Amino acid sequence: MVNEQQLTGASLLFQVLQQHGVEDVFGYPGGAIMPIYDALYDSEVKHYLCRHEQGAAFSAVGYARAAGKVGVCFATSGPGATNLITGLADAMSDSIPVVAITGQVSTKAMGSDAFQEVDIIGLSLACTKHCFQVKDVNELEDVLHQAFDMALSGRQGPVLVDIPKDIQLAAVSRKAGNLAALDMSSQQADKTSQAPANVGAALALLSLAKKPVLYVGGGVGMADAVAQLREFIEVSGMPSVSTLKGLGAVDPKTDTYLGMLGMHGTKAANLAVQQCDLLVAVGARFDDRVTGKLAEFAPDAKVIHFDIDPAEISKRRVADAVVLGDLKVNLPACCLPLEIELWRTKCLHMKDSFGWNYDHPGEGIFAPAFLNQVSRVMPENAVVTTDVGQHQMWSAQHMAFSRPSNFLTSGGQGAMGFGIPAAIGAQVSRAQDTVIAVSGDGSFMMNVQELSTIKRYGLPVKIVLIDNAKLGMVRQWQQLFFEQRYSETDLSDNPDFVTLASAFDIKARAISKKSEISGAIEEMLNHDGAYLLQVKISASDNVWPLVPPETANDDMMESH
Repeated sequence: MVNEQQLTGASLLFQVLQQHGVEDVFGYPGGAIMPIYDALYDSEVKHYLCRHEQGAAFSAVGYARAAGKVGVCFATSGPGATNLITGLADAMSDSIPVVAITGQVSTKAMGSDAFQEVDIIGLSLACTKHCFQVKDVNELEDVLHQAFDMALSGRQGPVLVDIPKDIQLAAVSRKAGNLAALDMSSQQADKTSQAPANVGAALALLSLAKKPVLYVGGGVGMADAVAQLREFIEVSGMPSVSTLKGLGAVDPKTDTYLGMLGMHGTKAANLAVQQCDLLVAVGARFDDRVTGKLAEFAPDAKVIHFDIDPAEISKRRVADAVVLGDLKVNLPACCLPLEIELWRTKCLHMKDSFGWNYDHPGEGIFAPAFLNQVSRVMPENAVVTTDVGQHQMWSAQHMAFSRPSNFLTSGGQGAMGFGIPAAIGAQVSRAQDTVIAVSGDGSFMMNVQELSTIKRYGLPVKIVLIDNAKLGMVRQWQQLFFEQRYSETDLSDNPDFVTLASAFDIKARAISKKSEISGAIEEMLNHDGAYLLQVKISASDNVWPLVPPETANDDMMESH
């Protein structure tokens, strides 16, 4: 006779989480999720109390991206659940595996406009791969297993499980034999043993190409196919460019790596793509910030599209050859040397001709030079998170990353307030690595309350606050495209950030001169604990180059 355990739904939740290898969760308690928090009291799962549910969602995203595991977050019903929506939308856009557990009012009260009741299933349909609402405790275990499987399968993404309060409290029997940890290695073996897709058309186009470019997206990191991509580059000799989320997939020291393409991409990357005769898109989705004016993007190029999501194929640019499926399997199947020496030489010349110039007049701090210096001295395996705006683009342009999991930024959604909580999640998942959150003074204030989370758990997150007392990217666009009508972008009433950090027991320093840079970076990186470095820059500094909206990528603005 098989022994059975008598559990509540809430206790069952934690057993299943542990089966899936979940060690850490991020969340905030409330009335409708209180039974789960009561069961947490006796669980081995470590909970990190964030100070806003959005912070919990972004922390789960940062955890997932830095560790390559599912991130988990908790929230109560009503406003607690709705506060997760932005984080789920970010995870959906950037294909991040997150499982969100929300409490809900009891099943008998559902539909009665009960206190803190909201239709979270309806609200989250557009920003999750799937959402479940459990109305029978006997279905809870199967739903939770499905949630984790769906978050990780195919194109990864967020899944929400909404659990009414009475289901959390309900009794359920579970066979003792079901408690063993799940063997994930067999699932990975199944993936890598798959046969490659039909690659004949792709190989034919590759063999004919004279000016090919590899266009690398975030899907490479999500597929854990960095090694296969780098072998493909080495064997083919093909010049490569990267999207914002693809940064780190290509070894930045590769001689034919031309950098990021798109609206704020390098001149060499954009010109190479515009001149190529074959564009090999790998785990990329032809985003509008990449293509510029779509009708004039890579106008003479045939397209090979490697992806796992059929919905992305020919969605914005028609593919001449499609390689659908797992990149770890399909990239090696298309690996062949190419005779493209003249094209390689031209790309190398463009890279050398259009390199960055870090000389800047005056004694003030030039953010690109500062971030490049941080990049050169930080540990190779450091994790950098960013918020959104000018500092984000400068980080992407002027910092180098050895792996995609070392650069975490909100790509598809561009969510301000992402950087600090994402750094918390990254630091929890990689306690031995340096984590640096690069933020702007506007974005920083979006989730500033998470400094309390950093303090509470003694997380040694380093915060670089690029401060121009403006909403810098919006101000730049107002300058260039709205006749310098600076509407609501002045942040000169910001708090004293050094004093603010000290209120959370975080060591802080402010600098404004070039001569202070080296010492400040050294002090920050060597400090044993959290640190905030406020870097004051000129409000007039802009991000260059810039491809204006609905403009071809070879028509870049380089200054103004």
